[in-house]
Amino acid sequence: MATRDGQRVIVVTGASGGVGRASARAFAARGDAVALLARGEDGLAGAEQDVRAAGGRALPIEVDVADNDAVQAAADRVEDELGEIDVWVNVAFSSVFAPFVDVAADEFQRATEVAYLGYVNGTRAALRQMLPRDRGAVVQVGSALAYRGIPLQSVYCGAKHAIQGFTESVRCELLHDRSRVRVTMVQLPAVNTPQFDWVLSRLRRHPKPVPPIYQPEIAARAVLYAADHPQRREYWVGGSTVGTLLGNKVAPGLLDRYLARTGYDSQQTGERAARLRPNLWQPADAAPGTDQGAHGSFDQVAHARSPQLWASQHHGLLAAACGAAATAGAAVWLARRRA
Repeated sequence: MATRDGQRVIVVTGASGGVGRASARAFAARGDAVALLARGEDGLAGAEQDVRAAGGRALPIEVDVADNDAVQAAADRVEDELGEIDVWVNVAFSSVFAPFVDVAADEFQRATEVAYLGYVNGTRAALRQMLPRDRGAVVQVGSALAYRGIPLQSVYCGAKHAIQGFTESVRCELLHDRSRVRVTMVQLPAVNTPQFDWVLSRLRRHPKPVPPIYQPEIAARAVLYAADHPQRREYWVGGSTVGTLLGNKVAPGLLDRYLARTGYDSQQTGERAARLRPNLWQPADAAPGTDQGAHGSFDQVAHARSPQLWASQHHGLLAAACGAAATAGAAVWLARRRA
């Protein structure tokens, strides 16, 4: 896959902050041309500077992913100005931290339009460009919460569950049509992003990610790998993601009770809730000086490495190694029996 000048063209939604920002920077560092889709002017300007500093071409586009026509127009502009889209990465979202009964109907609807329908709109725009060429990849940035709901995040969990089902449906249709366009998911753990300073919250204390917390660059590496290897259905990032998903398969009822007991405190710091600039109705980084970049407020406790990510990317090698170890162990056992 190559553009008119040999670069690959990548589209990243939610590129002004967090995982989207880190992913855009990572794509740029290897020379890709990156279209940056987001609402916040200051964050977009910062992301554009990051991409250019990393050596990539940048095309910032101010767009609300909940607006399907605007997303389609953005895709057309990318193709006109950068070239044919090779990879589309859906990241953008908004949400509400609160018990479900404290979330107003219009807030739930708006967050769902961004966090779920934004992915639907992005995928539609990407496939409209990719299917006629019979090539390309869509990467859906998901979460362990696509499989396991937790308290205080009914909006976010509902959207991630919906994305999971939507993506599986689209994947089956592409396989039926024998298309070479691929759709894959990257299921993330808790990540240190600015969302915990941006998302509308009705909690008594300041919201935080559920530990263990990982830096957004970990997620970005997973997104890049998935973009290069979209044949896999999905990638799990972080040991906590693996533990959560496996635990939910084995004992979901026990997990319900555990989260009911621990899920409130684990998502709040000990500090009283600060006055946030919620990004639900308008971008939190719309004014000068409000660009927070990729990282949130938890650098001191966030992990910069994930051995499990390497394992996820090299599962074939690990399986072969385990098979070889098992064979060797069986040979030793037989030799001892014969002796």
